[in-house]
Amino acid sequence: MFVVCAEHVEIALEDFVNEYEQSPDIYVLAETSFTAWEAPAHCEYCERPPKYLIV
Repeated sequence: MFVVCAEHVEIALEDFVNEYEQSPDIYVLAETSFTAWEAPAHCEYCERPPKYLIV
């Protein structure tokens, strides 16, 4: 699972495929909510606010 800003989506997609050897699902955080999970405050690759959840 990766939580990333718009700038780092491509890197996260490559990392996901390399790690899990399958295509991920991509969710826009503003349009998605989970009862038992809260998105991190920043992208996994930088300090920008995250925009996408890649699972």
